[in-house]
Amino acid sequence: MTPPPPVSDDQPRCIFVLDTNVLLYDPGALYVFDEHDVVIPMTVIEEIDRFKKDLNETGRNARTVSRYLDELRNRGSLRDGVELQHGGELRVDFAIDADLIPASWGGDTNDNRILRCAIQLARTHGDRVRLITRDTNMRLKCDALGVTAEDYEHSHVEVEEQYSGVVERTVSATFIDDLYQQGTAEAQEIGEFYPHQFVVLMAEDGSGKSAMVRVDGRKGRFRLVNRHKEGVWGIFARNKEQLFAMELLLDNNVKLVTLNGVAGTGKTLLALACGLKLVADDEAYRRLLVSRPIFPMGRDIGFLPGDLEEKLNPWMKPVFDNLELVVNTPRENGRGKSQRDPQYQYLLDQKIIVVEPLTYIRGRSIPRQFMIIDEAQNLTPHEVKTVLTRAGEDTKIVMTGDPYQIDNPYVDALSNGLTHVVERFKGAPIAGHVTLRKGERSQLAELAANLL
Repeated sequence: MTPPPPVSDDQPRCIFVLDTNVLLYDPGALYVFDEHDVVIPMTVIEEIDRFKKDLNETGRNARTVSRYLDELRNRGSLRDGVELQHGGELRVDFAIDADLIPASWGGDTNDNRILRCAIQLARTHGDRVRLITRDTNMRLKCDALGVTAEDYEHSHVEVEEQYSGVVERTVSATFIDDLYQQGTAEAQEIGEFYPHQFVVLMAEDGSGKSAMVRVDGRKGRFRLVNRHKEGVWGIFARNKEQLFAMELLLDNNVKLVTLNGVAGTGKTLLALACGLKLVADDEAYRRLLVSRPIFPMGRDIGFLPGDLEEKLNPWMKPVFDNLELVVNTPRENGRGKSQRDPQYQYLLDQKIIVVEPLTYIRGRSIPRQFMIIDEAQNLTPHEVKTVLTRAGEDTKIVMTGDPYQIDNPYVDALSNGLTHVVERFKGAPIAGHVTLRKGERSQLAELAANLL
C-alpha cells in the first residue's frame, strides 16, 4: 500500500475501498487512512456478519469491526458518510450495475460485488480510488479491470531488512586487547547499538584478533559473551548465533527473547534446554510453560479423540521430540513391544514442564514462569499482544519461529506476530533477539532449508 499523498487544496482526497480480509486481519484499518476517505462495500458487512459467531481470533475481529461501525453509526449516517478523527470520511456503499463485471467472470459472487463497488467509484472519481485487499487474486482481477489495487501493509515489516540482533565491526587491536583485560568497554566509542545487540569485533590491522560482545541493556557497554563451554542440559552451542541465543536465554534480566531462523537451526531445542536449567536446576522460575498455536500443515485430519492431553499430543509432538533429545531418551526397537514412558515423562508428571495450547490464554495472568511460544510466526500482531500482556511478575517469554514457514492464512512473512515483535522491541532494554542462520539438525535438513 503506497502511502497516500497529504491532502492539499489542489490535491483531492484518496478513496480507499476495504476488502473483507483487511478488516478480519486488522479491525483498526478503519482508522489508519488519516485524512482520506474510506468506503466499506455492503457485501463486506454481510461477510463480516457470517464470521462474528466464530470462537477464534477471526470471529473476535469480526465482532470488533461491527462494534466500530455501530459506534460510527451513532455519530451520523453511514450511507451519507461519517467524519473520522483525522478529517477523512467513512461510508458504506454498494453497486447495483451488474454490467460492470464481464459475464465470463462468473455469477453474482461476493468478490464480484466488491469489484463492482470499486469500479463504480473509479468511474466517478478516477485514479483516486484504490481497493485495499490482502487477496492476491483480487488484486489481479482489479488490474485486469483497470482499477488500482494494493495490499494492506500497515503492519508490514521488510523481512530482508529485519533486525537480526548481530552485527560486525572493525576496531583497533588495542581496543580488543583492552576489552579482554577489563571485561567491558564503552560501546559508544564504536557506534550506536540496540540493547542486548551482539557485536563481532574484528581487528582492523589483519592480525586475526576478534571478540564477541553483547551490549549491556541498561548501561550501554560492551560485555564479553560467555562461551558456555559446560553446555546446558547436555546441549552445546555449535555456532556463534546459538551461543548468542544461549546468552539471552540464560539472562534473567532479559524478559523477552525472540529467536527466528530456518528449520533446524536449534531455536526450540535451545529454548527448552535453557528453560530446564533455569526451572529445574536454578529454580529461578516456578515452571516451564510451552505453548504453540494450533495450525496444521496442509489438510487437517479432523477431530481428535480423547481428553485434552490426548488431543494436544499430535500438535505438541515437536516439543516432545526436542525434550527427548535433551534428556537423551533411548529408542525402543522391535515390533509389538510396549513402549515404556519416555524419560522426560517425570518432568511432565511433576509439573516442571507444562504443555498448553494458546487457545485458552486470554484473561490469564502468568507469574514467575519461563514461557516458550513455539511457531510464533503463525500468530497475528494482535494475538502476540494478547500473549505478552499475560506475563506476570518475574516471567520470561521466549518466542521462536520461522517467518518463511507460515500456516496461518491471515498472516504472511511481513505481517506475522513474530516479525512484528522483533521490530517493535529491538530498542527495549529488557528484550533481545537473535536470528539463527546455520542449520544444525542434519546436513540433509540444512540443504533442504537452503535449496527448496
